[in-house]
Amino acid sequence: MRTLDPVTLFKCLGDETRLMLVLLVHRHGELCVCQFTEVLEASQPKVSRHLAQLRACGILSDRRDSQWVYYALAPDLPEWARVALSAAAEARSDSLIQAEERLSRSCV
Repeated sequence: MRTLDPVTLFKCLGDETRLMLVLLVHRHGELCVCQFTEVLEASQPKVSRHLAQLRACGILSDRRDSQWVYYALAPDLPEWARVALSAAAEARSDSLIQAEERLSRSCV
């Protein structure tokens, strides 16, 4: 896997759906596809496609547990990227609050 650089990070996060996926993982540590589809009110194929892009960029990692796939920040994500995610989460706090209300009602 290549080293994550700022251009790759910001290109990957340049989509609203991908940004929200990463910010939710940043806040909650680990979430499953089922939770993402509920929170974003998006189809499973759309969410999975975005998650695959984030994995390919080196921002997220995944693990399978029975029928569920869980996503977390990549363990080797550089500290500067984590700082950028914290700042983005703060700037998007209103959107995250709404998403977290839907998360509290999610399937898992």
